[in-house]
Amino acid sequence: MRDRRENPIPVMLYKAFVYGFGGLCVIYLVAPIVIALTMSFTSGQTLKYPPQGFSLRWYAALLDPVRSATEHIAAWNSLKIAGLAVLGSLLFAVPATIGMTRMQRSTAGTIEPLLLAPLVLPSLVYGLAALIVANFIGFKPSLWLTVSGHVVVFGPLMYRAASVVAQGLNPSLAEASTTMGASWFMTLRRVTLPLLMPGILAGAFLVFIQSLDNVSVSLFLADARTTVLPLRMFALIEESLDVRVAAISGILIAVTLVGLLVARRVLAPPRQA
Repeated sequence: MRDRRENPIPVMLYKAFVYGFGGLCVIYLVAPIVIALTMSFTSGQTLKYPPQGFSLRWYAALLDPVRSATEHIAAWNSLKIAGLAVLGSLLFAVPATIGMTRMQRSTAGTIEPLLLAPLVLPSLVYGLAALIVANFIGFKPSLWLTVSGHVVVFGPLMYRAASVVAQGLNPSLAEASTTMGASWFMTLRRVTLPLLMPGILAGAFLVFIQSLDNVSVSLFLADARTTVLPLRMFALIEESLDVRVAAISGILIAVTLVGLLVARRVLAPPRQA
């Protein structure tokens, strides 16, 4: 009788490939982050690796309201645009998610690619096209035009996150609420939205991070007074290889990691007893 036991050599080769290639991918992803963080603590005058000594001087310089006034304005503009982009995405993504769940599958399958199209279209192409259209209809680059561009480009992320949660909801819950005499608004507020909240929060986090880090859309749609943080970082690198760029990167990395940890804890499914 043939021995059906698994040959250990292919298994070892498979594990070596998976763990080896996976380890190289992790190193490729993590190494730039580690290098950026390391350079932010240098005591030297320019961006250089390995760093010269250890110092917090560049974080102190970044927090200095006089020396880094332009960077503070750019950071505030980026935070404001990202926050408004999240609110704008909520206004379209949540109703779209609820509406799509109530459509027939064939109709929803036809409309959904249109809603997700901005995720496929290069944001640089969209930014240039949006600027041309805005000039044609008489709008000039501004803060609100930038926000609208971010909503169009990154809003589908919130829709996608919320729709994934919506696909797993039991429609009989909303029907039971209506049968018990609740109005459509009460059903929406007490049943539908709480069930969709994990997807909404996950989508809000994605939209906020993507908007905060965006360059291409802001480059075309922001005016001269609306300096955003990514564009200011590029300017600092071009001007003098300012180490404050590494300090900004360190703060953004820390904020992103904290946000991921908080999101994982808040959005984690409850453990089954």
